[in-house]
Amino acid sequence: MSTYEHIDYSVEGPILTITLDRPDQLNAFTGIMMRELIDAFDRSDADDDVRAVIVTGRGRAFCAGADLSSGGDTFDAAARGVADADRVVTLRDGGGQVTLRIFESLKPVIAAINGPAVGVGATMTLPMDIRLASESARIGFVFSRRGITMEACSSWFLPRVVGVSQAAEWVYSGRVFPAAEALAGGLVRSVHPDDELLDVARGLANEIAENTSAMSVALNRQMMWRMLGADHPMEAHKVDSRAIRYMGSSPDVREGVEAFLEKRPARFTMRPSADMPDFVPWWDDRPFE
Repeated sequence: MSTYEHIDYSVEGPILTITLDRPDQLNAFTGIMMRELIDAFDRSDADDDVRAVIVTGRGRAFCAGADLSSGGDTFDAAARGVADADRVVTLRDGGGQVTLRIFESLKPVIAAINGPAVGVGATMTLPMDIRLASESARIGFVFSRRGITMEACSSWFLPRVVGVSQAAEWVYSGRVFPAAEALAGGLVRSVHPDDELLDVARGLANEIAENTSAMSVALNRQMMWRMLGADHPMEAHKVDSRAIRYMGSSPDVREGVEAFLEKRPARFTMRPSADMPDFVPWWDDRPFE
């Protein structure tokens, strides 16, 4: 896609900012937004000039969740003509397709939650690496109050991010809670005045972009996320050993060590789009069945 309807894609220096862009609808999630977000992360991974991604919302909301304009049929695929009610069909959750794509990202992803974020507006942030919130942010995993279940792979992500007890409280109650509670519960890294949020996010993104090896960050990101599901630390040791061996003889490591010894900024040259080691992926792709 070269142009987008429901998001904005803006690159400034090494930072890509993806803005959910339906402000009059509080950036409510649609099928179009789903496809555009997936495309945006595909573009990001292919662009070695992008070193970090910020996701935020236009206007006073981050994302108000699913677009409910279809009323009671919003989540009924058969009623909306998406699926044939007379036969069994495979119907994938759109939010889950987005979170799985973010999970695969080669670039670090920072959520700048600038206002209300409920339903998929909250769950889409879970595979993002760092979440910041504005003081006006309100967050809710409101599924039980709509008679629906968790989505966007949040039953996997949320307990890993905040622990199962905190996840259970928020999901079972379905309440919308303030940024201070999100901070206390470990969901967000920090809370900021509304007009400072994006500056803080950009500061973090620039710290990564200006000081680190893109290859090191890409490998470390996948290593940490993938190991959340490992059944033994030996699985991490296997991958660590391969990664250390590969990067240990790489031009980025040589540059990083020499720059440190010479007390100068490092100039890393390796590209995640072209220089990934042969052992990546070390995981098996999981088909939707």
